[in-house]
Amino acid sequence: MNANVYQHFRTDEHPFIDTVEQWIEQVTMQYAPVLTEFLDPRQAYILESLVRQTSDLKFQFFGGYEAAERTRCLIFPDYYEPAQEEFDIVLYEINYPKKFTTLSHGKILGTLIGTGVKREFFGDIISDGDAWQVFIAKEVHSFVELQVTKMGNVSVRLEKRDYTQILIPKDGWSEERTTVSSLRLDTVISSVFNISRQRSKQLIESGKIKVNWTETVRPDFILDLLDIVSIRGFGRLQIQGLEGATKKEKIRLLLGVLRK
Repeated sequence: MNANVYQHFRTDEHPFIDTVEQWIEQVTMQYAPVLTEFLDPRQAYILESLVRQTSDLKFQFFGGYEAAERTRCLIFPDYYEPAQEEFDIVLYEINYPKKFTTLSHGKILGTLIGTGVKREFFGDIISDGDAWQVFIAKEVHSFVELQVTKMGNVSVRLEKRDYTQILIPKDGWSEERTTVSSLRLDTVISSVFNISRQRSKQLIESGKIKVNWTETVRPDFILDLLDIVSIRGFGRLQIQGLEGATKKEKIRLLLGVLRK
């Protein structure tokens, strides 16, 4: 992998870049499509940049429904016409006693990962405010279905659903614009959620912040395009556009924000 591709990305992203290079090489050598696991929006952005830069292959993302955040990618030779079934995604609804309990994204994800299956095999977890559904990679779906019988102390059942039965997710991102002095994690959080830098630092250092679903305890972590930040108790934000600088050298951001 030539080193100058690395310089556009964060150090912690280099292993993923190497993986994408292997996928590209595999499609090029074997002249057959490769299906990735579920990627977050930042990984999808990196994959797209690399495929466009280094090959004349094509690619398509799909996460089970139109607005999916986590998607699988099919990388394929230019003559190939992919079909939706090839993305190997199975939709499940979580059957649980709604009268007696409520579920949350965190509780569901914790249970799924508790089966020993990697995060990369799970797509979006969506809710219409009442029912919950999850997209699971076909490779592990029967195993997960058998394993998941409880969430916390509540009995649950995973039931397969058809694509025509996908819920309409209740939370939509609202579009917001702001200007920040830097793309440091603590700076962006304090600006968007209107809290002091000190409070923002405390939240990060006490493990309440995830960037792209991974806990990050460094206030000086530098955010980039399409990163998703979740702040426990406050909500989530996504960097959807970097729109240049103001006269005072501040960075203009286009954000998707989900406030709790």
